[in-house]
Amino acid sequence: MFKKLVAIEPVSLIPSAEKALNQYAKEVVMHQDIPSDDDEIIKRIGNADAVLLSYTSSINQTVLEQCSEVKYIGMCCSLYSPESANVDIKYANEKGITVTGIRDYGDEGVVEYVVSELVRCLHGFGTNPDGSSAKPWDGMAREITGLKVGIVGLGKSGGMIADALHFFGADITYFARSKKEEAEKKGYRFLPLNELLSQSEVVFCCLNKNTILLHENEFTQLGNRKILFNTGLSPAWDEAPFARWIDADNRCYCDTLGALGDEKFLAHPNVRCMQVSTGRTRQAFVRLSEKVLANLSEYDGQTDIA
Repeated sequence: MFKKLVAIEPVSLIPSAEKALNQYAKEVVMHQDIPSDDDEIIKRIGNADAVLLSYTSSINQTVLEQCSEVKYIGMCCSLYSPESANVDIKYANEKGITVTGIRDYGDEGVVEYVVSELVRCLHGFGTNPDGSSAKPWDGMAREITGLKVGIVGLGKSGGMIADALHFFGADITYFARSKKEEAEKKGYRFLPLNELLSQSEVVFCCLNKNTILLHENEFTQLGNRKILFNTGLSPAWDEAPFARWIDADNRCYCDTLGALGDEKFLAHPNVRCMQVSTGRTRQAFVRLSEKVLANLSEYDGQTDIA
C-alpha cells in the first residue's frame, strides 16, 4: 500500500473509483483544480509516493527532481508513446519510477461526433457560424453511401470511424505504417498518403499527439473542395499550408482547440470546432476509471509497496 496518493488535478474518476483508491494508499488527496505551474505541482505532490494526473498538467524532470518519494505515476489519460506523454517517462524510468497510462476509453463518443457532423455537412442541416442557414455540401443533400473516405492512421479510433462509415456505405481507403490484414478483409484499401489525399472526398486524421503528416506537398495533393476531420489531440498539419488550404473552398472539423491549433482559426468561416472533447462521455469516465484502477491493481500485485 502506498503511504500517500495525490491526484494533482481533476482526473475524471467516477465516485466509486475515487473511493476505491483507498485500497491502495493509507492517505488519498484529490485536488479539484488545475495547478498553475511546476511549483504548485511540487507543493501538491510533497512527500507522496504515488501521483495521479490527467492531460491538463505535466510532470517534467524538474518536478520529479524535487519529489524524491514518488514511486508511481498514473496517467488518467491517453498514453500512446513516451514522446507524446505529458510525463517525462524517460527520466522517470531512470529513477525507477513506474509510469502507467490508459487508452481506448473515449473513442465511441468521437465516432458519434464525426458521423453527426458529416451528416449535417452533407445534408446541410443547421446554421453556419454567421447564423445563415447551412446548405448541403454538394448543393443537394447526399448520403454517406458511396462517399470516398480516407483514414489517416488506422489505430483503434481510426478503425472504429472506418467501420462506422463503412456501415453507411462509404468507400474506405486508409494510410498507416503498414497494411492491416483485418482492414483488407473488410474491403478497406491501403493507399500511399498522397494517393489517399488526392482520391478522397473526406479525410479523417486519427493520429497520435504531436504527429504531423500534412505538410505543403500533402495539402497540394489534397486539393480543394474537400472535407478534413482531425480527431487527434493536436494538429495533424503544419500551420502555414493549412491556413492557405482552409482559405479555399474547403471545410475542417475538430472537436477541441487542441486539435485545431491556433485559436485564430476558431472564427474562420470554413472551420467547425466544437471546443468540447467529444470523447469525454459518461460511459468514457467509467471506462477510464476501470483502466486507472486496473493499472494500480497490477502495480500493487507486482510490487511490494507496503
